[in-house]
Amino acid sequence: MSASAPERLSVAELGRALAERQWSSVELTKHLLARITAQHELGCFLHVDEATALEAAAAADARRAAGDTTTLLGVPVAHKDIFVTRDAPTTAGSKMLAGYRSPFDATVVARLREAGMVSLGKLNCDEFAMGSANENSAYAPVRNPWDRSRVPGGSAAAVAARLVPAATGTDTGGSIRQPASFSGVTGIKPTYGVCSRYGMIAFASSLDQAGVLARTAEDCALLLGTMSGFDARDATSAERPPQDYMAKLHQAQVEGSAARPLNGLRIGLPREFFPATLDRDVHDAVRGALAEMEKLGARLVDVSLPRTELSIPVYYIIAPAEASSNLSRYDGVRYGHRAAQYDDLLDMYRKTRAEGFGAEVKRRVMIGTYVLSHGYYDAYYLQAQKLRRMIADDFQAAFRDCDLLAGPVAPSVAWRLGEQGDDPVKAYLADIFTLPASLAGLPGMSVPAGCGEGGLPVGLQLIGNYFDEARLLRAAHALQQATDWHLAVPAGV
Repeated sequence: MSASAPERLSVAELGRALAERQWSSVELTKHLLARITAQHELGCFLHVDEATALEAAAAADARRAAGDTTTLLGVPVAHKDIFVTRDAPTTAGSKMLAGYRSPFDATVVARLREAGMVSLGKLNCDEFAMGSANENSAYAPVRNPWDRSRVPGGSAAAVAARLVPAATGTDTGGSIRQPASFSGVTGIKPTYGVCSRYGMIAFASSLDQAGVLARTAEDCALLLGTMSGFDARDATSAERPPQDYMAKLHQAQVEGSAARPLNGLRIGLPREFFPATLDRDVHDAVRGALAEMEKLGARLVDVSLPRTELSIPVYYIIAPAEASSNLSRYDGVRYGHRAAQYDDLLDMYRKTRAEGFGAEVKRRVMIGTYVLSHGYYDAYYLQAQKLRRMIADDFQAAFRDCDLLAGPVAPSVAWRLGEQGDDPVKAYLADIFTLPASLAGLPGMSVPAGCGEGGLPVGLQLIGNYFDEARLLRAAHALQQATDWHLAVPAGV
């Protein structure tokens, strides 16, 4: 293996190195598999199959030798364990699905596989994706490579620890953006419908969306362009032609001046995203990143999203309601865990779910069942849906005065493992800045913006209008071309 530390390279850089035969995909895959083994205490991976990964890498090398120039060919990736995969078990971080193997790949997985990417395995996640901190996994919490006593988010931690250059993720209320912020990587949640949900284990169907975690905006553009596009097997898939985000990324640099690539870009700052309760270190880091964007030609505009504070009660009615419906299929009859001892069918249901689901899943299912029950549906679920529409309308009003919105991803840097275990509502409140865009179905990003308390990463959140991923990626790329926050590496990594 070359002494040039391939784990430090981005997806784009690895693609170029493979094309130039600096090393083979097999060599690169072996190198990263060894790193995964050495860093196993981080808890990032739930499943690694070295033989399958090396077989895929050898196939990628053969394709390249035959003249295939696909950019992603032979580059390693890892998948959040919420996407079903035919060559690896899929558990959704839950004992309910322990040992389950799908007969097919999720569309997102299949498209990256067709592009020649090499899957290194399945990444740990909160059970059924319920959470952003990765403390709710049924198997073990993931540790933040910046401070192993802190929460990280599973897919983001693997990228930050340089175990894999990029990973797939899902974002229902912030589970790409918040982990990316806590772990100091770049993450994008596209517009709802841009990526197929076929083969993604459902949590809240009107909110779940696939996305990417990587080192750079350029890497996110590469993978998102491959993952996205219409899929007839997903009824919520947007009927749009495939987008070449990479071409649009570099097109912007050609059209703008090298010194001021963001000339004319209006960035809205919602006053609700900068409350007095925002931690000072986060505030200062975000403001510092925005000042850099001003230097690049962007203009900051004050706007308002007046219903921001309502996003928490709205989300925590709608998402649990949909979870209650989606998770009703896990009954011990068809697949997944079944209790070993029971008296009758009802007792089997009760014991299977008591054994198979963790505390947070049970909590949300119970809430969801309550708000959908007779006599409460109109008072809770229906009212929440009305407010959801109003939250979306607030965004459209703001976008009349700006092109993008910006603010913090989370009110604080990553908290300590177990710190919020006895108070789930405190963890819910940390989603205040990510939930509004999720409820509206808008695209959002987390971009590294330096460090806060204890040298822990802080993320700058950028939010675009519907299907405006290209503008988001261009803005993030311009910032990363002018700064080096995204290049920071945790000590010991």
